[in-house]
Amino acid sequence: MQYGFAHEPTLAAAHQRLARVQPAAYARTRNHLGGAVTGLSPYITHGLLSLRDVLQAVLTRGPLPVQHRLVAELGWREWFQHAWAHHGDGILEAWHPGPLPEAAYAREMPPDIAAGQTGVPVIDRAVANLRATGHLHNHARLWLASYLVHGRKVHWCTGADWLLGRLLDGDLASNHLSWQWVAGTAGAKPYLFNAENVARFAPADWHSQGTPLDTSYAALDAHARTPQAWPAGVGEAADTMPPVQADPPAWLGATTPDPAVVADREVWLVHPFHLADLPPELPTDVVVLGVLIADWHRRWPWVPARWHFVGQRLQALASRSWHGDADTIGRALRAASRVRTIGNPHLDPWLNRWAEVAPPPMLFPPVVRPCSSFSQWWTRATRGLKQAEALLA
Repeated sequence: MQYGFAHEPTLAAAHQRLARVQPAAYARTRNHLGGAVTGLSPYITHGLLSLRDVLQAVLTRGPLPVQHRLVAELGWREWFQHAWAHHGDGILEAWHPGPLPEAAYAREMPPDIAAGQTGVPVIDRAVANLRATGHLHNHARLWLASYLVHGRKVHWCTGADWLLGRLLDGDLASNHLSWQWVAGTAGAKPYLFNAENVARFAPADWHSQGTPLDTSYAALDAHARTPQAWPAGVGEAADTMPPVQADPPAWLGATTPDPAVVADREVWLVHPFHLADLPPELPTDVVVLGVLIADWHRRWPWVPARWHFVGQRLQALASRSWHGDADTIGRALRAASRVRTIGNPHLDPWLNRWAEVAPPPMLFPPVVRPCSSFSQWWTRATRGLKQAEALLA
């Protein structure tokens, strides 16, 4: 059984999914693979929906306390961005030592895991879901990461990099800090799971009795602190995952940056991480321009399904799109009379050089002091608040 979603890259599809969110059922069943999860994450990552949009829509069906599980999950998304803002590229490095020295972990993705041919059902089903849908339930992401890092002794950053481009909702902070939490380099201890845990939250074809996971948590913790890896799957693994690609597909029609297109014109930049409807106050003669920054995509390539999701929406918003390195795009934009956009930490290092950048909409009150844990941030962000409606004031 697959646990993924068909995500159409339209605002109508995002709002249809938003209308089906059931806060009470979500709180009860979110840890189960068949639970009432929202499926909104690709729309949030790529900016079709903001966290404010999500909460506003949910509250039309009734009030929620600020401590509700669904509100807290929105908080997790904003805390990841808070941590990224304060740590920068530090989110790509261990915040503190894990159970083993860094050198104990391999830096290459084992082919049997990438192919979903480990012989451990929970891992093989997770990879099959990822391949089929571009999505993974959060519990399945934790299981995959824990098996890779603590069972097979692969460095968390290798796994995080591999997963990022294969997810429709891959967000650098959410993804890499979650892997760090699993690895025990951004939390108090490593995240571990066993076959009993899988049997509780997943259907029968995921159950993994008779595998190395079929043991106690004490045994798993001891294994996490030894350098010996569990054996790879039997047989020759063939990776059937679509290859990631750094260049946009030809059908998207992105062209080389051309200053003549924007000369003495006002420009509104649309980028992959802010694909909301255009601001209604834009001048009628503004040039709406999509930008795909080669520097970023070379570092973080995507599978074709993600290019499709982003590209279709980009075409719906922008009359044309540019693809090129940051210096070339920047030089071409200098010909414009004015350039504006909405910021996003994935691309801010470049956007802030080229344009007047408005901050993306936030949901929670700003927390100025850096918080190294979600609980610390959550306490400060919700201090004095009782009802979730207060977040929208």
